[in-house]
Amino acid sequence: MIDHAPLIVSDELILRGYQESDFPRFAEFAASHRSYYVGGPVGPADSWRSFLAAVGHWTLRGYGMWVVEHRETGAVAGRVGVSLNDGWHEPEMAWHVFDGFEGRSIAYGASLIAREYSARHFGLDRVMSYIDPENYRSMRLATRLGAVFEQNVEVRGSLAQMWRHPSVLEGTRCARVPSTKRHRRVSQPSLQPGCKG
Repeated sequence: MIDHAPLIVSDELILRGYQESDFPRFAEFAASHRSYYVGGPVGPADSWRSFLAAVGHWTLRGYGMWVVEHRETGAVAGRVGVSLNDGWHEPEMAWHVFDGFEGRSIAYGASLIAREYSARHFGLDRVMSYIDPENYRSMRLATRLGAVFEQNVEVRGSLAQMWRHPSVLEGTRCARVPSTKRHRRVSQPSLQPGCKG
């Protein structure tokens, strides 16, 4: 199990762990209307607790949400990844895009990277996403990612839709994922689930 977010670098984005300097952008998002579908808006104290929980999730679970950095500018563009909070049915793939980066396919690109990495390195394949029944923008993105509506569920007393993502590993051979410059080595084996070392 790893206790920190591995660094992933693509042509446009950097998915990385948390730094204290990220908190102002995190808190700005949490206080805005943009956080409505993820439990907001909330004030600085609640934002700080959520920020620390995101860091701690990596230690407790060995996977979590990355900070998404726009590579060209170094600006924090959002968060993406898979998390499992208390009261949830199973690990959830989620994306949060910060102000100034919507409409630029940041969530789409980051989600593809995080979903593939989570399947290949953490054994989290065919993950689901909770989507508020009125969050049509997230439904469109989920559809673009190849996810399909599965069922209506209750999450902590609220109605949500569960969307199922396609398999990353289905149809692939049981082989170790090659180490490249784009993926820092992780301490756990990178064999696909069901494969023997």
